[in-house]
Amino acid sequence: MIIFINGSINSGKTTISKILAKKIPNTACIEVDDLRNFITWMPLEKSIDINLENALILTKNFIKHGLNVLIVTPLSKRRFEIFQKELPNEDLKLFNLNPSLEIALTNRGERELTKWEIERIKYHYQIGINDPGVGTTIDSTYQTPDQTAEEILSHLNML
Repeated sequence: MIIFINGSINSGKTTISKILAKKIPNTACIEVDDLRNFITWMPLEKSIDINLENALILTKNFIKHGLNVLIVTPLSKRRFEIFQKELPNEDLKLFNLNPSLEIALTNRGERELTKWEIERIKYHYQIGINDPGVGTTIDSTYQTPDQTAEEILSHLNML
């Protein structure tokens, strides 16, 4: 099974993915943002497709070894469709974390948003990363990360 956790910056993707990785056996977690660390000198917009291609390669390798895969990244419908095309025989599940923009723009936990992150969140909401029209969209505005993870698990029939 391949599970995508999609959403804007500060939507809770990483936190919820860590919870899910503990609850779903034999799961590898790919934080696509971590793949950018290999090419930090490259402008973000140029690196996105390379990072997603690397995530696809890692996904195929983990599947080959019998693992479930959790992919954590902001993802458009078009980019999700690339994964569907490249993995036609796999069970792909997409969950879009969609807290209200007001909540996404607030500092949470120890994270203090930078000006760039605030502008990027606004951009993600403008282009629909938070609700791309495919997959299951979860309004996590008033949910704890554990509640959101439980909702995802219920959609996966894993409760």
